[in-house]
Amino acid sequence: MKVTRKIIEINEDLCNGCGACVPGCAEAALQIIDGKAKLVAELYCDGLGACLGHCPTGALQVVEREAEEFNEEAVHERIETLKEPQAAPAPRPASMPCGCPGSMERSFAPRATPAPQAAPQTVSQAVSQPAPQASALTHWPIKLELVRPEAPFLQGAHLLVAADCAPGAAGDFHSTHLHGRVLTLGCPKFGPAAHYQQKLAAILKTARPASVTVLRMEVPCCAGLAGLVDDAVRLSGYTGPVAVQVLALDGTVKADGPDLAPFGGMRMAM
Repeated sequence: MKVTRKIIEINEDLCNGCGACVPGCAEAALQIIDGKAKLVAELYCDGLGACLGHCPTGALQVVEREAEEFNEEAVHERIETLKEPQAAPAPRPASMPCGCPGSMERSFAPRATPAPQAAPQTVSQAVSQPAPQASALTHWPIKLELVRPEAPFLQGAHLLVAADCAPGAAGDFHSTHLHGRVLTLGCPKFGPAAHYQQKLAAILKTARPASVTVLRMEVPCCAGLAGLVDDAVRLSGYTGPVAVQVLALDGTVKADGPDLAPFGGMRMAM
């Protein structure tokens, strides 16, 4: 039944998809869908506006309009459902059912450091040919959507959950951030947030990594990546060390500032 009451309204033109409002809603009424915050259902929103202070762009406001009545029992059921880890996916072949070879699981040794090259002969060569760097990648696939929680390379590993943009920003990505870790890549703005949350929870529950490092960009929309990992930690019961590193757009690790605020019980890594 619909009644006239207070409820959250989201201005999608102002919303940048950062996801900061999602953990700020105790009723789990908000979710990032297609890069924007959405009200999952009217009956989950109590209209009190606890999420307002978490939005950096002012996209959220409380309005009074006709809406479904707030249902506390439905909220409780939703929260309990979100806490339940998904059943472990059935084992699948090394490649996807479509036969795509790009999804085949592989483990391999990191590439050796390239031998020093001869000194450049011209100024243009010196400018356009940076010194070669060794790859620290030891497995495939690396996209979070494709990595299985049961993948051998995940078991007990030091897990790096990196934003898609991180390797493009950090020139020392392999030597500084990836070395000694296994990699998963995802984008909290364009990726399926609910799927990411459940996939990460399944990885933490199944693989029990030795540690988890989140490498996110300083832009607001990337804050959701740490939030998703924090949710996955709670859902899975993972108790290992979890740290967050924030990359500035020039690839340096930010040492201070509001972007270093921790999510939930996370510990920050500098």
